[in-house]
Amino acid sequence: MDDSIKREIIKLRSESNIAYVASVNEAGFPQTKAMLVLEHDSIQTQYFSTNWSSKRVQQFLRNPRASVYYCNEAEFKGALFTGSMEVCRDHDTKALLWREGFEMYYPKGVDDEDYCVYKFTADTVNYYHGLSNVTFQL
Repeated sequence: MDDSIKREIIKLRSESNIAYVASVNEAGFPQTKAMLVLEHDSIQTQYFSTNWSSKRVQQFLRNPRASVYYCNEAEFKGALFTGSMEVCRDHDTKALLWREGFEMYYPKGVDDEDYCVYKFTADTVNYYHGLSNVTFQL
């Protein structure tokens, strides 16, 4: 991957408050949901927090195929990551994303049984800006 494009993708992700996360439902159709951007390990790994009781958790447990899309509408930039989603319930991963104020949703704290984390690992990224559209293996 060209270093300048990699920097553009990293900048796009770091400036995004929302990512669009897609799962596959029981009938094989894509389901997309906007989620808050909280944490990245690298260009390949991204994390999101959610409720264990959400229907997407069950979708990812049945079929881990996923995509995550970041965009800057004003500049017509987009990065579509394709890979797999892991549902994590271990303390350390949940603590990584824990933020002040989450107690409102998870009154038992970081170990609340309804709190879990998605760990997305990308295989590819497709980056679009202007008339450039390139896909990279990660």
